[in-house]
Amino acid sequence: MAFEQKLDIYLRSRFTLIVLVSTEEERALHSVKQVCDRAKRPCLGWDVADGFQAITNWSVSIPTAHDPFSALKQIEQADSDGLFVLKDFHDCWSNPQFKRKLRSVAQKLKFSKKSILITVPSVKIPLELRDETVIIEFPLPETNELETVLQRLSQTPGVRVNLTKLGREKLVQAALGLTAAQAQRVFTKAIVSDGVLDDRDINLVIEEKKQIIRESQALEFYTIHETPRDVGGLAVLKEWLRLRKCVFSQAARNYGLPAPKGIALIGISGTGKSLAVKMISSIWRLPLLHLELGSLLGSLIGESAARTQRALQLAERVAPCILWIDEIEKAFGGRDDGVSKRLLGTILIWMQNKTAPCFVVATANNISNLPPELLRKGRFDEIFFLDLPTVTERQEILNAHLSKRNRLPKDFDVAMLARQSEGYVGAEIEQAIIDGMYFGFNQGREFTTKDISHALKRQVPLSVSQQETITELRNWLKEGRAQSASFEEIKEAEQQFVPLQSKIGS
Repeated sequence: MAFEQKLDIYLRSRFTLIVLVSTEEERALHSVKQVCDRAKRPCLGWDVADGFQAITNWSVSIPTAHDPFSALKQIEQADSDGLFVLKDFHDCWSNPQFKRKLRSVAQKLKFSKKSILITVPSVKIPLELRDETVIIEFPLPETNELETVLQRLSQTPGVRVNLTKLGREKLVQAALGLTAAQAQRVFTKAIVSDGVLDDRDINLVIEEKKQIIRESQALEFYTIHETPRDVGGLAVLKEWLRLRKCVFSQAARNYGLPAPKGIALIGISGTGKSLAVKMISSIWRLPLLHLELGSLLGSLIGESAARTQRALQLAERVAPCILWIDEIEKAFGGRDDGVSKRLLGTILIWMQNKTAPCFVVATANNISNLPPELLRKGRFDEIFFLDLPTVTERQEILNAHLSKRNRLPKDFDVAMLARQSEGYVGAEIEQAIIDGMYFGFNQGREFTTKDISHALKRQVPLSVSQQETITELRNWLKEGRAQSASFEEIKEAEQQFVPLQSKIGS
């Protein structure tokens, strides 16, 4: 339901105390005025600097009040019905007398056609007022509003705009998640920096989004440099992503395709889950946000829920984006405290009901203690299992890490190293290459295949130290609870399991 429609229903329903949450006071009050104008509803505004002022036509004399208590008293005694918009009243939340007076007035107004609307920048309602209050959040500007901001700026004398049609569309899309004032500032900044607004300024808008992300300690904005070439193997996952590369485009929406919800990546540490998340951001060309669950936990009642809501709303502001929840089992697995349960519930409800294009990627190393409701069917589009790499994937991993370090894979016996590294995860193979480089560097020569081989022999791979965990995860895959990230068929994956199991057993 649109904001103006929702507010009109609240007013016609005679809700006496409405709290409007928005940092865009001017834009929000413009919408409130439109609602009142259409319904021919009288509307007065009040603030501590200017007192009462008419927002719409006010047929009777305007009362006088210079402090919050006097303002409430004037509203209580006013003969005229209508809406009274009070600004900055949240500054008085901590005053017991003020809270009592506001609550009493709100209760008395139930027998009239008067309503109070308080504008606040964030949701912090005193407990005593929650039963009397209905909260409504003012939405951020949509594409058409940002188009208007851009168009108005383009018509300013002396402003040069050299945007292609596609560039204009991408610039406005990049600005989604900014307030109207923020969008105007970043557009203006782009013009001032080089004298023209063009397709190159899309990056400036993205930088502005990064500033927004820094407001929350629970979210981190990742700058992505990884490409699919940096990730060895995972052919099934890569194909799944390729088919959905353009799913957030207007063409996909016109076709009727729903936006994907997200995926879960399950596997032991070092199998490339974090790298795969960054690969998704690279393939889809979407910003990557990392949600730090530990930062959401607070000591005060309701603090964790408020932090979680704020972080998720912030993610929606910069959508479309990838929201990465790493090692989710550490926050929810095996914990039975009320805070964790409420935190999990908040995230699950958001995942189920979100309309913003936030693609959630949850990663986990151990699924044994994860609550079943987290990974149930329908919560994610797909659950992928990242197993130990096969010999072919190990060759790809070796090639990727050698190339990353400016070495030619053809100068090494990659096939031999791939066979020797059976049972090793990608992170262990990378470390063997680094250790081999140390051998060569300290001897004043280029490192060789022999150096990497020596480093592999010195390692104890996770396939040996975490044999029970691997077996449990593979049984979980065989039961059909997940899709292999590397194989189309379970039987094909099982054939890869046999040699490793034999090796571990020996």
